[in-house]
Amino acid sequence: MIYSAFRAVYGIGILLVAYFFATSTDAPWWATALIFIASMIFSRILFRFIKKFTGKEEANPLP
Repeated sequence: MIYSAFRAVYGIGILLVAYFFATSTDAPWWATALIFIASMIFSRILFRFIKKFTGKEEANPLP
């Protein structure tokens, strides 16, 4: 539950950072895409750390 709340806040934060980066700098459009890709990778690493820290396994409904 805590992780879900964190991801909601984190997601909004990443959107705001990417928006301001895209509108306030002269960087190419793909630089914003790199922000999103880095965010996805960081989010997965953080999820694995939290999963190990709490001792909970990820539910996998598919066989």
